[in-house]
Amino acid sequence: MSEEKPLVGEFMVRNVQTIDPNMTVKQAVDQVINSEFHGFPVAENGYLLGFVTAKELLRYVDSPNAKIRNVMKKGTFCAIPSMTISDATRILFRYGLRNLPVIDEDRKLIGIISNLDIVRSQIEKSRPNKVMTVKKFLEETNGIKMKVVNKEIDVDRVVPTQKEVYMDELVGRQYEIKRGMVEPLIVVERRNGFLVVDGHHRILAAKKMGMKTYKAIVLIPNDYDVKLGLEKTAEKWNLRSLDDVKIIEGTKHPFMEVTTMLLPSEETEALTKKLIDRDVH
Repeated sequence: MSEEKPLVGEFMVRNVQTIDPNMTVKQAVDQVINSEFHGFPVAENGYLLGFVTAKELLRYVDSPNAKIRNVMKKGTFCAIPSMTISDATRILFRYGLRNLPVIDEDRKLIGIISNLDIVRSQIEKSRPNKVMTVKKFLEETNGIKMKVVNKEIDVDRVVPTQKEVYMDELVGRQYEIKRGMVEPLIVVERRNGFLVVDGHHRILAAKKMGMKTYKAIVLIPNDYDVKLGLEKTAEKWNLRSLDDVKIIEGTKHPFMEVTTMLLPSEETEALTKKLIDRDVH
């Protein structure tokens, strides 16, 4: 049986910001500066005409009133929803691109796939192996059998097994969720809710953002009376809901400690503030 390959249509961003060909170079430059992107598709009446990058706009910095229609390159690389992620990755890598507009059979712009979306697809691809490892461990250590289902679970019914999370990582997770990287939790179904095995920062970020449900890979035991080690740990720390988890400020998550070790502390703080500001606005 061949492995099912993820498709562009599953991971592309559908709400695409574009540049109108009748905009001036100055207007396009302002749009790039005031965004978090390095370029935009050029579209008219829904049809994709091309793609303008910051580098290309620099060539016309001395012609701020020129129309994009007259200075842009005609045409651009693009993808279709049925293209595999691996093929889209090849195009991005081969031609040094950051984004690929996605069009339908009428050549209308319907989405965009970026390097970030490719990374997201690879993270999600690795998830099943992690789930199976957790499932096997819980089955062997507790003498039970578990089935696996994917579903949305109520955030208020989540029971934590970790007593602390880090503010910097929490903010980073919020930004990821806003950008569409909703990596599912791994939880075990219990009578009183869902016990978190993996994903405390994710679910706390979701709660902080006001989300009522969240994607989860749920392990369902064949015997609810067997008390799991994680369950005993949660009881020992008096963890009954997400409100019982302490958020640590002023100390970096180990992941961020390593990632930012070469940056001055004030720059690290500025990066965290930038993510917070993006979350607020």
